[in-house]
Amino acid sequence: MTSQARRVIAVVDDDPGVRASLRFLLETAGHVVETYDSGVRFLAEADPARIACLVLDQQMPSLAGLDLLARLRAAGVTTPALLIVSTPAAAVARRAAQLGVRQVLEKPLAQDDLLARIAAATAA
Repeated sequence: MTSQARRVIAVVDDDPGVRASLRFLLETAGHVVETYDSGVRFLAEADPARIACLVLDQQMPSLAGLDLLARLRAAGVTTPALLIVSTPAAAVARRAAQLGVRQVLEKPLAQDDLLARIAAATAA
């Protein structure tokens, strides 16, 4: 696999404004970005082997971020993941830890923190 292919950051969020903002931020930082408006669409269209890091929104209709990640983990996908939440909750944090989420990030996102977390996740 080429280093270019491994640099893909997948953003899965149902909010078009968040997707656009994160795409702009990450592309400006030099990442290749793919965005998906739902976990269902990610499962249908994405090639997990190309993804270096997942940025998942927890609150999405049909398939929440952690539910998507659970399906990926069950399929053997070990891609590093960051989870975005509106309100932190202990149960979400526990499940995120069980699924190997690198960091739970609370909205509004601090840009520098997000970029640093992605850099750390993709460095391994």
